[in-house]
This record gives sequence, C-alpha cells and structure tokens, in this order.
Amino acid sequence: MEYFHKSIMVEEVIEGLIIKEDGIYVDGTLGGGGHSFEIVKRLNEGRLIGIDQDMNAIKGAKERLKGYKDKITIVHDNYLNIEEILNKLNIEKVDGILLDLGVSSHQLDEGERGFSFHQDAPLDMRMNREEDFTAWNVVNEYDDKKLEKILWDYGEEKWASRIAKFIVEERKIKTIDTTMELVTVIKKAIPKGARNDGQHPARKTFQGIRVEVNKELEIIKEVLPKMARLLKRGGRICIIDFHSLEDRIVKNVFKELNKECICPPDFPICICDKKKEINIITKKPIIPRKEELENNPRSRSAKLRIAEKV
Repeated sequence: MEYFHKSIMVEEVIEGLIIKEDGIYVDGTLGGGGHSFEIVKRLNEGRLIGIDQDMNAIKGAKERLKGYKDKITIVHDNYLNIEEILNKLNIEKVDGILLDLGVSSHQLDEGERGFSFHQDAPLDMRMNREEDFTAWNVVNEYDDKKLEKILWDYGEEKWASRIAKFIVEERKIKTIDTTMELVTVIKKAIPKGARNDGQHPARKTFQGIRVEVNKELEIIKEVLPKMARLLKRGGRICIIDFHSLEDRIVKNVFKELNKECICPPDFPICICDKKKEINIITKKPIIPRKEELENNPRSRSAKLRIAEKV
C-alpha cells in the first residue's frame, strides 16, 4: 500500500515555526512528509532532520521529498532519542521542532497493522515493527487489574473494569488473536444501552492499548524538556495532539518550562535555580479551520500548541 497521510494544520504549523531560510528544523514524526515538504521548500542553506520509527512512513517520505535530498536527513528512530540523533549529526541546537502525535491515517488504513477496529487483523499496533511487544501481549498477558488501569488511564474508558474482566474470561477459553475478536469481547462487555453515543464501542479500548504498546504518553512527558534544551534562542516548538491525555501533558510540561521559580511561596529568596526556558505562544490551543474539518474529518480532535525558547 502506498503511504498516504493527510497532514493536519499545515499552514498553522508553518506560521508557528517562523521558518528561516538557513535554519535547522526537526520533524520528529515525519509520517508521509507532508509537513516536512512545506518546511524544506522554504529552506535555502537550511536543513531538515526527519525522524520516524515506521519504515513505511520513511519510504513514503523519501519518495515525496526526493527533490530536496541535499537539504534533508531522514532517520529511522524514535523522537525520544532526539539528543543522540542530533549528536551523531554534529548538531548542537536547532531553530524549530515539530511533533504530530498519535496514529497516522496510513497506519489506520493499513488493516494488517492492527490499529483499526473496523478491519480484521492480528493484534499488533506497533508503530515500530522492529519491536517485539505488541497489542497481543497486552490483551493476552496483562491481568484484569493492569488491563483495567491502562483502559481507564490511557483510553479514558468508563467501562474499563468490565471490559478487562470480559477479556480475562474470554482468554480462559482461547487467546484473543485478532482485532475483530477483541471488538466482539468489548461489545459483549459494554451494555447495549451504553453504545448509543455515536462512537464505536471499541475506540477507547483500542486507544488505551495502542498508547501502552508504544509508551506514547511516557515518551511525550520525557522528551519535551529535552526538546526545549535543544532549541536556539527564539526557536519554536509545535506540537499537534489528538486527545485530552496528550494535550494535558503538553500543556502541563509547557507550563513547567515557562516557570521562573518553583520555590515554595513562603521562601524569602529563590534557591531552586530554576530558569524560565520557554514562552508559551498559544495561550489556548489552535484548532483546525472549518474548511479543514470538512475536507479531513480525522482532524476534528487535533490541537496545536506552540512555544518559543527564551
């Protein structure tokens, strides 16, 4: 399948990054190269580093960006390792960083990856297919308490306890091996009357399992302070997220990086040595314009937050 992913809020990202012709930019979630294409075509002496852990994405991006080979370095890795990646490239600081979080359109549409609750496939959900740990391990090896916790914490699923118990009961008969087998169990667990809110009953469970498999929230929390340190003064970081859990982390980390001092209010002098690292540009997140929502329904939950290095 040809790699296709419709990039979200491209204009807003380009405006947010304030691209310089000679700047160095990192697209930590390269995907099909949609955002990167718009960045690199504005560069003259500048350079773009594209990072992705999905080899399909890298193949698609290489094809899309082939006209700009001399300005681009593409790396197969997780953006969590941004410091090591830039060190290897002898880059100390950059002018801008972009992250477009979550699962891509291509990963959802590529049925065999196991991200979609609409297509039958092995339980996989790995963004990096070189990793061994998959959704199968979560569904078939976690006990009911651990399952309940990830469905509640990462999927915000109010039926987490009941779904976890039904999964464990089903496993006593046979392992749950495919997405549709899991969907069947989820539908049994959620009372029929609770399934009338217009959303697919498996959506939140699949989100919770995917986040667990790829350690998505832990990585965001850990990487944002690193990224702030890697920005040049005046450099910008743009983060697009798609659900409240991600957005809360981005908002809170930005807030911490924006603080000048974290000493208790009753301390007469500052002893924490905390320095303000960023200014928050977006007091409220930017959301997609009406036209984009009409053209790309998957953009409906997207939020863009921007910060600038001080």
